[in-house]
Amino acid sequence: MEITEYLKTLAREGELLAEVAERAGTDAFVPSCPGWHVTDLLRHTGAVHRWAAGYVGERQLEPTGFPEAPELVGGELLAWFREGHADLVRTLTEAPADVQCWTFLPTAPPSPLAFWARRQAHETTVHRMDAEGALGAAFSPLAPEFAEDGVDELLTGFHARPRSRVRTPEPRTMRIRAADTGAVWTVHLSPAPARTVLGDTGDPVDCEVTGEAAWLYAALWNRLPLAGPGVTGDLSLAALWAETAGI
Repeated sequence: MEITEYLKTLAREGELLAEVAERAGTDAFVPSCPGWHVTDLLRHTGAVHRWAAGYVGERQLEPTGFPEAPELVGGELLAWFREGHADLVRTLTEAPADVQCWTFLPTAPPSPLAFWARRQAHETTVHRMDAEGALGAAFSPLAPEFAEDGVDELLTGFHARPRSRVRTPEPRTMRIRAADTGAVWTVHLSPAPARTVLGDTGDPVDCEVTGEAAWLYAALWNRLPLAGPGVTGDLSLAALWAETAGI
């Protein structure tokens, strides 16, 4: 995907997150984030937006901690969230293509700007789903190509890191298929971090997960149950994912 497409998605998803959060009310529970209310969701995502904007806007080359979110509530908290989101979109839009700053996934896109545009587009989309869950609303639709990209970031980026907890005592294999885009990932599990290979290797697998890219996106990010007729083979691996794959 092009950086401009990520930025359009980031802008749209952040505005939708704020709108849905306002409708749900900041005291509403967030079912997909146990222990959180919408207030916590807005504080977290608002802090992440400012954290990301700092790397790009200030050309930071070393990791820093998240900024502390203010103890705001209600309309003031929503205004603070919207301000940070708008600043992030503006910072990424105005940044030079060759900007240099810190990034953190092992399979990062070709430039830091592409990395942060991609990462924040998906960060904001997943938390928009959380807000919709708090409202009790169905998830807004996702473009299949964007959903495929988010699955790829999760599998080849987040779960390739040493901190990933998706591990098995003995080697096991999962295959993930996006029925609408044709994308396939083969995920090798072991006591080490998961190793994901693009495509169907042709080898037998222990568990296969097939569905439209938007469903895979929600299920693999643990915003929907990883269950149903599209999950076949050893279902304990799907249960393991649900238990250990939280980011």
